[in-house]
Amino acid sequence: MEVVLYVSADEQIVEATLLDTPVSIRAIPVEYHWDLGDGNTISTDKSGDSYPSLEVAGMYRYEGWYDVMLTTTFIGQFSVDGGAWQDIDGSIEVVSDPVEIFSKSLESRLVDADTPVDEEEDPWVPQCTGETEDPLDPEASHREI
Repeated sequence: MEVVLYVSADEQIVEATLLDTPVSIRAIPVEYHWDLGDGNTISTDKSGDSYPSLEVAGMYRYEGWYDVMLTTTFIGQFSVDGGAWQDIDGSIEVVSDPVEIFSKSLESRLVDADTPVDEEEDPWVPQCTGETEDPLDPEASHREI
């Protein structure tokens, strides 16, 4: 199953006052590292976009539950009292909390018409157990986009 990956890529500005002087600090996202939970990873400077865009996308080989994690690299700048932005040396990485997703198989399945369907639950998504959690891709790789 293919999964579309994207993130809001807005810069973040924090206003502060140091020694009675207004200071602005700006964090700018410059790189995204996606860990798909199956051994595959993607690094890119693109924030991606929602479906149907496939600008940043991954593929799961097996059906199962996966924890997707994103590490965003930010660079910084500061401005003192409304002056020009000045670069801050170095960068910082921020790691997201894991997002649990289920990758479904794209094969047809026969259903017993005599079995009642629970309308409150998706009958095709199994509980997350040791058997359905994080099946690794034996051909996992790292891609740069």
